[in-house]
Amino acid sequence: MSAKEDNEGKSSFHHTDLYGSIPPTCLPIVYHPGYNITFMGLEKLHPFDSGKWGKVIRFLKEEQFITDENIVEAREASEEDLLVVHTKRYLCSLKWSFVVATITEIPLLVILPNCLVQQKVLRPLRTQTGGTIMAGKLAVERGWAINVGGGFHHCSGDKGGGFCAYADITLAIKFLFERVEGISRATIIDLDAHQGNGHERDFLGDTRVFIMDMYNHNIYPGDEYAKRAIKRKVELDWGTEDSEYLQKVELHSEGALNEVRPDIIVYNAGTDILDGDPLGGLSISPQGLIGAKATEREGLSQLVTHLTQSSGSAGSAHTAV
Repeated sequence: MSAKEDNEGKSSFHHTDLYGSIPPTCLPIVYHPGYNITFMGLEKLHPFDSGKWGKVIRFLKEEQFITDENIVEAREASEEDLLVVHTKRYLCSLKWSFVVATITEIPLLVILPNCLVQQKVLRPLRTQTGGTIMAGKLAVERGWAINVGGGFHHCSGDKGGGFCAYADITLAIKFLFERVEGISRATIIDLDAHQGNGHERDFLGDTRVFIMDMYNHNIYPGDEYAKRAIKRKVELDWGTEDSEYLQKVELHSEGALNEVRPDIIVYNAGTDILDGDPLGGLSISPQGLIGAKATEREGLSQLVTHLTQSSGSAGSAHTAV
């Protein structure tokens, strides 16, 4: 892997701490304790679990899959990093607590000083965004990578929503397109229960990016304009259960991965498809969820193997989750 350079042989991009070297002893799993949003119980005013990332890490440590020493610590995305995709106008709008309250759907944030909102709400989201960008680079270096947080697929370059204040998926892909040789085509597979209208708006008309989105079409956001960017659209109904869901995951993910030959695959693995989730409106059992993720992992692994063999070089396809 080599960074893209201008005609004088010097880097033509801003300095970023997100593309620093990672020790080979670390697994390509990115996390930071600062991902979790806890502040006077305000996080409980939204059905979205803003502490779920720490719960995942705690479970993995208890099962001895990971340790603090072998995971990659995420770094907060700087304003310059964010400006790769976001407009200055949008970033400035986040200095108003009312705007952040609207994006996160937590009305009480309106009464808080913005300095507290920045520290307790937006900084965790910026750190998760940095983690997604870091995972993109790690996927190129290692063949795969996971960011335990992120996946803010309702945010585009100039608009946030649905608890998503930064467009981390778009940022990760654009960082790779601009900075890494050999990365010029991307596939996004979005299995969150909601339509990923943020990255869809950002990549509308961009032929370098293939988007598969499988979601409950009856719920937020219902963005018809953004749907124009979806190359493989799979709309689900209320209460979709395991058998139908797993059949569609297998059929359409295989179809998407066979339709194009991407250099990077971004898989947004939402868990809000579970039965009883207050937001997703689907009825997938825990066993069905595990089956869906296993099917997707198998498909991604097969694609990586196929592309590697076809090109005759290792690491020609990379997966970031």
